[in-house]
This record gives sequence, structure tokens and C-alpha cells, in this order.
Amino acid sequence: MNSETHITGWVDLGEFIEAYLPEDEVLATARLRAEQLGCPPVSCATGSTLSFLAASVQARAVVEIGTGAGVSGLYLLRGMAPDGVLTSIDIEPEFHRSARRSFLDAGYPPGRTRLIMGRALDVLSRLTTGGYDLVFADAARVEYPGYFDLGVQLLRPGGVIAFHNVLAAGRIADPTRREPELLALRDVARAIREDTRLIPTLLPMGNGLLVAAMTTTA
Repeated sequence: MNSETHITGWVDLGEFIEAYLPEDEVLATARLRAEQLGCPPVSCATGSTLSFLAASVQARAVVEIGTGAGVSGLYLLRGMAPDGVLTSIDIEPEFHRSARRSFLDAGYPPGRTRLIMGRALDVLSRLTTGGYDLVFADAARVEYPGYFDLGVQLLRPGGVIAFHNVLAAGRIADPTRREPELLALRDVARAIREDTRLIPTLLPMGNGLLVAAMTTTA
């Protein structure tokens, strides 16, 4: 097999993974709305992974940092317990309005979601310590280390924390790149790997999903 065939095979495989679980009309509409607002949504594969994680921990309380204009929230809600509540934090009012519309379009009553306007680092510090099953971060990457410090405190034993876009289109692996967001991504990746309370893994979904589970003995 020559190198060109090998590369093409990987491209096709990536497309196959993304298309494995096609989105329905509600998700497709939410995705289009997010893109029109300039809010890049999670990929289909990343979204289905979020649903899987929420279902795996039987999540009843989830924190989402960055609404994704509703796309990631829909995926999280689909995996959560029927009585679960999604807390979604964002500083952009248009993203909140889009998320609220998407949740209502999907049939989720207002009581299933709590949309909080504000800077995530300020809001996270006011949430209940040890009161959440899943924390998902998809906002300002330069603030990821702060999201980690505060977010991991919110997890119950067995809970999961996840960070989106950690590979930064491969730039995270280039030691000559020293942009602030890359330094922050490396810091949070190192912190998660070295935290003895956590069991981490890096998933090649979308642009990289860094996931860690809190040990039950933490």
C-alpha cells in the first residue's frame, strides 16, 4: 500500500466514524443555527460520545461550560437520566437564546435545563462541590486550566470531566508553538494526567476530547 492510499484510507475512516450515527432534524437544525451564529458545534462523533458518557454515569446533574448554541447540550440531555438537569454556562446571550430554542424544539421542558449567563470561572466557583456527575468544557481554551481546577471539585466520585478541542488541529504536539491557548491546553493535559484522583484518556473525536473519571475512592 502506498502512502497516498494509506492517507486516503484514514480520511475515509474518519468520515465513516462521523457518519456512523447520523443526526436527526432537531440536531441538524441546531447545528445550522450554531454555525450561522459563528459558534462551532461539536462534531457528530463527539456529540455521540457525550451522550454515551452521560448515559454511562447515569447523569442527573451535568455542567456544560459553553453552550455550543445548543448542539452539545442536546447530546448531553439525550444521554442523561429522564429527571436530569443540564446547567449550561455561557457569556454570549445569542448562544443562550439558540440553546434554549433547540431544547424546546427537542421537547425538553424548561425544568430540565438551567442556562446561566456569565463568565464560567465566576459561575463554577458558586456551584455545589461534589454535586455533579459530568462536567464538559467547550469554551475559551486559555481558561481550561481554571475550568479544570474548579470543575474537578464539582465531581462526585465516579463522575467525569471532559475537555473539547484539546488537540488544536495538531498544534498541541508541536513544541515550537507557544501561543497562550496551546500552553493552556498542555497545562490542563498535564494536570489531568498527573492527578492521582483521575483516570484519564484522550479520544481522537472531532478535534480531540480529553476525558477523565474521578476514582470512587477520591
